[in-house]
Amino acid sequence: MPAPRRSKSFGGSSGHERLMLANLAASLFAAEGIETTEAKAKALRPIAERLISKAKKAQTNDAASLHKIRQIQAYLNDKEMTTKLVKSLAPRYMERNGGYVRILKLGERNGDRAPMARIELV
Repeated sequence: MPAPRRSKSFGGSSGHERLMLANLAASLFAAEGIETTEAKAKALRPIAERLISKAKKAQTNDAASLHKIRQIQAYLNDKEMTTKLVKSLAPRYMERNGGYVRILKLGERNGDRAPMARIELV
């Protein structure tokens, strides 16, 4: 009996899944809300919240802040979104202890009846 999988795979390799979620996270930070399938939204939530937490820790002016910014940059691979996350989005959540992302269920997509959801920043 094989070991159970940790999470859903989205029809590709683990590298493809990581890049897809990184692109979704960058799109979420750019538009502050996106519509996607429910499964992708649920997979994106912990990643987006972890990135926002790292951006909050990068607000201090010490050596660790540069390390956190570089970790965010390494995951997103998008300098503009890293800058937006650290400079404008993270200060908004300094008083909040988690729960930065909200998922709203929208119903089914017309073409293939896939359950759709809107994921947005609170």
